[in-house]
Amino acid sequence: MEAAIAQRVQYPSWVDCRKFEGKPLGSLRYSQRVKEDKRFRGLVALAHLQPDRRYDQRRSVSSEVSCSDNNSSALLEAGSVHPFDEDLILKAKEVRPYLNGRSMYLVGMMGSGKTTVGKLMSKVLGYSFFDCDTLIEEAMNGTSVAEIFEHHGESFFRGKETDALKKLSSMYQLVVSTGGGAVIRPINWKYMNKGVSIWLDVPLEALAHRIAAVGTDSRPLLHDESGDAYTVAFKRLSTIWDERGEAYTNANARVSLESIAVKLGYKDVSDLTPTEIAIEAFEQVQSFLEKEETVEIPDGDL
Repeated sequence: MEAAIAQRVQYPSWVDCRKFEGKPLGSLRYSQRVKEDKRFRGLVALAHLQPDRRYDQRRSVSSEVSCSDNNSSALLEAGSVHPFDEDLILKAKEVRPYLNGRSMYLVGMMGSGKTTVGKLMSKVLGYSFFDCDTLIEEAMNGTSVAEIFEHHGESFFRGKETDALKKLSSMYQLVVSTGGGAVIRPINWKYMNKGVSIWLDVPLEALAHRIAAVGTDSRPLLHDESGDAYTVAFKRLSTIWDERGEAYTNANARVSLESIAVKLGYKDVSDLTPTEIAIEAFEQVQSFLEKEETVEIPDGDL
């Protein structure tokens, strides 16, 4: 697992990771700005060449958000990374100095889009991306998560998951997609709290539609039950939510897809693009870090 992680981590040549140790949140903010400006100007130029579907749509604002299965599997396609748009690039540029190299950990229910959104966030930030499930599978010589659950049990898998988070927590400038159950172990929060944790909060109905659309074979906690795919998924997800729901609220930032849909005037959360979700995630992270920075500044320095 260590080798797989080391091969994928690529820090920009101007970053000295030792500088992150024991530094206040804003210590590198101004020294990095000139170099970041050059990088992001290039990305902004690229964005002008890419279509942005949000501006081609004309929707009336509605407070009613549904969760139909139209395009419901879009966020489950881990390999589909949408082109950067200018809003996303500018938001990443804005939040990056606040992050100051700290990693981000995406948490949420299975099917919430952590991998797709996480890849997009990492690319626009220039961070390395890791999927905990993939790391565990590679450490087990390609054995799938479903097979690990079947042959070794959930407890074994959770132990491997904790090992992965422990190793990742010692690094900087990562975006990490965690497994849906990572939140249930307090030790995992110890490791994730070395960075910033982000909860992708998706309605259960939308999750059930997404999972039913792509199948449950890769979901070890779902695929053993029989019946209508949506009904089975929704019933099991409801049980899992009862067990984990409160744990997700420990995250530093919450990204509510229902709230985004209302704000953008969409009637259905499945109409949201990964870009729109990533922008909201950056906004929530920045809000958290601004509050954290305010708390850390001594009264005499104000």
